Amino acid sequence: MTALYIVFWICLFLVFYTYLGYGLLLFLMVKIKELFVTPKEYTFPNVLPEVTLFITAYNEEYVVSGKMQNCLSLDYPKDKLHIVWVTDGSDDHTNILLEKYKEASVYFETQRNGKTAAMNRGMQFVETPLVVFTDANTNLNGSAIMEIVRCFSNPRVGCVAGEKRIEKREKDNAAGGGEGLYWKYESILKEYDSKLYSTVGAAGELFALRTELYEPVSKDTLLDDFMLSMNIAASGYKIAYCKEAYAVEGGSVGMKDEQIRKVRISAGGLQSIWRLRKLFNILKYGILSFQYISHRVLRWSITPCMFFALFPINLVVICMHPTPFYITFFIIQCLFYLMGLRGKQLADKQIRNKLLFIPYYFLFMNLNVIKGVSYLYARRRSKLGSWEKSTRR
Repeated sequence: MTALYIVFWICLFLVFYTYLGYGLLLFLMVKIKELFVTPKEYTFPNVLPEVTLFITAYNEEYVVSGKMQNCLSLDYPKDKLHIVWVTDGSDDHTNILLEKYKEASVYFETQRNGKTAAMNRGMQFVETPLVVFTDANTNLNGSAIMEIVRCFSNPRVGCVAGEKRIEKREKDNAAGGGEGLYWKYESILKEYDSKLYSTVGAAGELFALRTELYEPVSKDTLLDDFMLSMNIAASGYKIAYCKEAYAVEGGSVGMKDEQIRKVRISAGGLQSIWRLRKLFNILKYGILSFQYISHRVLRWSITPCMFFALFPINLVVICMHPTPFYITFFIIQCLFYLMGLRGKQLADKQIRNKLLFIPYYFLFMNLNVIKGVSYLYARRRSKLGSWEKSTRR
């Protein structure tokens, strides 16, 4: 019985710490740090460097024109901004549409080997000291490149993570609403991670790095953006978070498409944990290891299992020893699951209730982490380098 109590409290602690406790501790640590260390302000360089805006695309004919208009409207000297598209495997009108834009260099290969392989191939054509990666279906704010360049004025910064924002709609569907809430919280954590030491990874919608630090990653890598940025952090550089540079993306069309994304990201998280296992050496990597384990490893591995294990463990505990605390906590769990179930029923009807949707999306995310295990296993057997795209608005 004592062992069961211990397991219950370990599960409860890990769930609380992963989703709320780390954020609270991070905020406190940053505030303490700022009492003794004045944050350094980034400044614009006297001479702006040349920058490559790097876009990988597969069958993106519906967004090419809008993306190019956005690229050409960015507030950065035109003679110093080089636009590169790598369109491996595209068999729609993507390349035809790009032909009319003389400002862009297009590198096409008929075979589709996946995004990571396209990045590795395309980087051989980059000659600028800085490279900014962005997705074809996102739009950047006008000052994004300028703000990213400003962050690189700190020589200890090897990578800059921009902010991802979900496009707001007058009537958001369930998937878009949930994704937006998630990224708002995630953006806060990234900002405070950066203030403490380093942001833990970058999102592919918008991130940049010093070209000399780019190291090709295996083409079967699911989270190329995360692996690239964390390898740079592991080499001794920092990942700066720049909320003044942001990419706006439409939310998933529906929960089915959102599930495709979440399962893939979860599988990529598990893959990354193994490939970045050197970062568990806290004696070598110090604060970076603490941030990595707290912000990513727990969320992508054991905490979802602990979360779902709490319910049956709690039930067994109250059957054997029904104390008020354990009974109350079990009732709270029952209500949470019922709210999540009702939230799903409303989401299936494209009705979004904020009170009910939060527990539903939380359950949805954690369930997809577990599904990510089978997804990763299937990919390892098939040895694929590409994946199924989810539909965005």
